[in-house]
Amino acid sequence: MAKPAQGAKYRGSIRDFPDFDPNQDAEALYTAMKGFGSDKEAILELITSRSNRQRQEICQSYKSLYGKDLIADLKYELTGKFERLIVGLMRPLAYCDAKEIKDAISGIGTDEKCLIEILASRTNEQMHQLVAAYKDAYERDLEADIIGDTSGHFQKMLVVLLQGTREEDDVVSEDLVQQDVQELYEAGELKWGTDEAQFIYILGNRSKQHLRLVFDEYLKTTGKPIEASIRGELSGDFEKLMLAVVKCIRSTSEYFAERLFKAMKGLGTRDNTLIRIMVSRSELDMLDIREIFRTKYAKSLYSMIKNDTSGEYKKALLKLCGGDDDAAGQFFPEAAQVAYQMWELSAVARVELKGTVCPANDFNPDADAKALRKAMKGLGTDEDAIIDIITHRSNAQRQQIRQTFKSHFGRDLMADLKSELSGDLQRLILGLMMPPAHYDAKQLKKAMEGAGTDEKALIEILATRTNAEIQAINEAYKEDYHKSLEDALSSDTSGHFKRILISLATGNREEGGEDQDKAREDAKVAAEILEIADTSSGDKTSLETRFMTILCTRSYPHLRRVFQEFIKMTNYDVEHTIKKEMSGDVKDAFVAIVQSVKNKPLFFADKLYKSMKGAGTDEKTLTRIMVSRSEIDLFNIRREFIEKYDKSLHQAIEGDTSGDFMKALLAICGGED
Repeated sequence: MAKPAQGAKYRGSIRDFPDFDPNQDAEALYTAMKGFGSDKEAILELITSRSNRQRQEICQSYKSLYGKDLIADLKYELTGKFERLIVGLMRPLAYCDAKEIKDAISGIGTDEKCLIEILASRTNEQMHQLVAAYKDAYERDLEADIIGDTSGHFQKMLVVLLQGTREEDDVVSEDLVQQDVQELYEAGELKWGTDEAQFIYILGNRSKQHLRLVFDEYLKTTGKPIEASIRGELSGDFEKLMLAVVKCIRSTSEYFAERLFKAMKGLGTRDNTLIRIMVSRSELDMLDIREIFRTKYAKSLYSMIKNDTSGEYKKALLKLCGGDDDAAGQFFPEAAQVAYQMWELSAVARVELKGTVCPANDFNPDADAKALRKAMKGLGTDEDAIIDIITHRSNAQRQQIRQTFKSHFGRDLMADLKSELSGDLQRLILGLMMPPAHYDAKQLKKAMEGAGTDEKALIEILATRTNAEIQAINEAYKEDYHKSLEDALSSDTSGHFKRILISLATGNREEGGEDQDKAREDAKVAAEILEIADTSSGDKTSLETRFMTILCTRSYPHLRRVFQEFIKMTNYDVEHTIKKEMSGDVKDAFVAIVQSVKNKPLFFADKLYKSMKGAGTDEKTLTRIMVSRSEIDLFNIRREFIEKYDKSLHQAIEGDTSGDFMKALLAICGGED
């Protein structure tokens, strides 16, 4: 069993089995595999209840007692994913890693994700053991094999990591930290092109403690997280490797929690990844991975495995997981620390927001108007020409085209487009042709008209727009529908939800910085209304009003400080607590505000992902976000999308839409990440 560092608590889920008898276990396994069929339940129960050290002793006893190789017998008796999992558990970790890497570089093609996961996350000692195990098992040199199967800067960084020579001194030089920050900045952001060698040297050799301080100082100096610079300066597998290294420097357990989530989300399960992580981390940090998983994804690792797998394979994975963290219904103190760090990062990050649609160079509204008229004249419609023009002009330029079209042809361009196009493409193109405030006003009107109300659309728009955008929406709504937005919301919603929407629709959010004392008071109100404070300072109705006022009117910088103070005060994350203590539309509205404050592009990335996952596509949400964010922050949304979901927004759109609608969406998306 892996030993924790001196003074550290053991954080694995698998421990040495008490009163262990390797001969007795060998006999039990032999009996389970003897005769016709095998007792898979007995096999999984025994093997998942023993530490890796004990399993090696069982292998020796099995060979001594029966003259047979236990792993070979298990391979013969078992099949599929269950066999792969059980056999993986029977190997020492270094040999298990060696087998995974051998499989990743054998045959046609290379499994770069497997190489990245293993080599970015292992300690110096584990790396040395891996190299030795590979040599022993395959009589080959691991470094030579990796060089033969990879190339470029990706190969160079893998070779550096393979040396297992990362500094391990916890004493950090402040001068060296500043020097590394400056060298990374000069190698990337300040340089025409990128000096990849500096990134490789610093990220491949400095100690974890040193690099964590480098990342903190880099953010303070440049206003960007190091991850943002890596995404902007590097590309391909090299970019993915460097991001994995940074994640493992920050928190190896969080890196694996994210890998596990991605292995099971959506349709299908990446079983090789799931097995590899559950086997390799079961005696190292599975408890930490479980805690972080529950914090980040609002569900336990146990419950996700339970819902995503089946049979003996599921039972064995659940044994390795070691417990269901949702059962207790509590929030981990360690998870609260992670949440605090996320809010801290949100508070200091100064991310430049970028759209994907920019004003066209050499813009000629006269030529565009004529080209659009030609595309719609006569029999049939040239959708490609329409898509090409409208998706490559800014909204201001589209308004000029509308005006020119009317001046030249005495016709309303919007009416002609509506007549010539249909379905999802029509809604998308018409949305792009409307001024943003009028488009949002129309989306709000559609969300409230007819039978039923689209509360999610109301929340998405009102919880994310700036004061200036809200004021413009109010004016557009009044102009287009001869009724105030507030009156419309009042007649179509009710209760606390109505009050929240009306408060947001006033566009009176403060725009200053944070007030430390006021933030503590606001955090106290939040703790009381969410019923996790020790004392209460007022009646519930008054507290509810104050809580709504805090979330709907305080500035974003101030709210970030409030949410940090909330964690310090309660050891809970405000988003997690709102989800746990509240319900319905009120909960959804407050969660949307909190997520928008934390990271607005990520909020929209999540909405886009949900609009395209599973059976069927929510074209309305997809269209609304692609139209409304195309000139604001769609580039940032793309970055958050690929970071969280391990595939690009471009790929998701390609896989989930079709025809001219897909072409137009991809043009707005603006590129493949």
